[in-house]
Amino acid sequence: MAEASVAVSRSWPYFDPEYQTGGHRYNPPRVVIDNDAYEDVTVVKFHSANRHGILLSVVQVLTDLELAISKAYISSDGEWFMDVFHVTDLCGNKVSEERIMGYIQQTLGAKMKRELSSVDLLRCPGRSVGVKSIAEHTVVELTGKDRPGLLSEVSAVLTETGCNVNAAEVWTHNLRAACVLYVTDEETQGPVANGNKLERIKELLFKVMEGGASNDENRGGGGGAKTDIATEVTHTERRLHQMMFADRDYEALELPPAPRCSSSRSSTAGKKDKPVIAIQSRNERGYSVINVACKDRPKLLFDIVCTLTDMQYVVFHATINSKGTDAVQEYYIRHVNGCTLDMEAEKWMKQCLEAAIDRRSCEGLRLELCTNDRVGLLSHVTRVFRENGLSVTRADVATRDDKAVNVFYVTSASGDPIDTNVVETLRQELGHTILEVKEAPRFCKPPPQELQGFSKLTLVGLLRSSERFLYGLASLDWKSMTSAGVLAQLGI
Repeated sequence: MAEASVAVSRSWPYFDPEYQTGGHRYNPPRVVIDNDAYEDVTVVKFHSANRHGILLSVVQVLTDLELAISKAYISSDGEWFMDVFHVTDLCGNKVSEERIMGYIQQTLGAKMKRELSSVDLLRCPGRSVGVKSIAEHTVVELTGKDRPGLLSEVSAVLTETGCNVNAAEVWTHNLRAACVLYVTDEETQGPVANGNKLERIKELLFKVMEGGASNDENRGGGGGAKTDIATEVTHTERRLHQMMFADRDYEALELPPAPRCSSSRSSTAGKKDKPVIAIQSRNERGYSVINVACKDRPKLLFDIVCTLTDMQYVVFHATINSKGTDAVQEYYIRHVNGCTLDMEAEKWMKQCLEAAIDRRSCEGLRLELCTNDRVGLLSHVTRVFRENGLSVTRADVATRDDKAVNVFYVTSASGDPIDTNVVETLRQELGHTILEVKEAPRFCKPPPQELQGFSKLTLVGLLRSSERFLYGLASLDWKSMTSAGVLAQLGI
């Protein structure tokens, strides 16, 4: 991220690292979880000695637990860091589970390390922590120009080379694509240890990401295709932000938008949903002030703080406030070496924050798949998507024991609305259970009493009431059960 040095010209005096980290030994972090202050939210207070990146660590823990942050007050001016967060679960309820509160206390409390370790991340009791053990997988990172059928081609290469995809996350933005895939060798059920095989996989995947285009054709507003094998544990969502930032997905497109983009979001809607970002300087205090107004959604705070942190900016003060579907956020920042943003850097910062907010947007139809896992499953599913004229804009692939629990957002590659008959065709061709649901609202409060009976009659209604319900489906034997049997097994 060499561009992060824009408008930076001086640095702080040298400090002894032992002195800088000594505050954690003499004043360990303190976490207070208060469920009595407000009727509708849980208050999480966090106090600690200050260091760069600590805000991201705290926000990452809360969002990995699938908690929604409606308000936050952040202050880290000086050597002490103080945060107050108002949180609920994604259904708008207070945090009441003892294991969730215990994990927050343990991870952010007195034993908090300078950086969250892989063990801390993997023990998260939330739906998905966003990391997998690198000792058990080969982690493949891909970036390049997006196109219909790309995920199908990538997964086909892995299947043909004897690899199984145990987990994956795919983002697309501004005609660019970034993938993090956790794969195992079919023969050893562990990471790919054969160096020649690994090089062959990298070579084939690079050709797929390059798509046979020249370097200039492949850029399309970003960098060229890239294939890497990760060598350390990284939080997947943070890594995806870093990959797309390095690929310069924030730059204006040099190519016209793909036809499929118009099917899921009209130009009018795009302008309406575009975040409003204003930046001003407070020279008397030495801050740059960033104001962000946009539609609220889960993990919005994480995406913004992650981007600011990886661009080497420090948040000294911040106020976060969500009202209904709208979010208003204000940040007082400086670069790590003390500089504020000049005019050129302000323009660049706006582009980067707009991209960070938009990367996680879910365009198209949401399809959820639960079935027995097997080698080549992802390749088969995505090939069926491609053959039916669908393009994957985002994917979250996971394995729970021996079950595959996958979520895909798909659009029509031709730009036309997706016909409902296509979903039925997918069910028939795949022979698995695929459930169609619309993008869930930020808070999925329980339905009114008079509608609760009706909601129990449809699996789609159940999925809308709680995203975590999907993971309960993985334990069922779908091949031998009717819809009535599924409901009976679930106690409905």
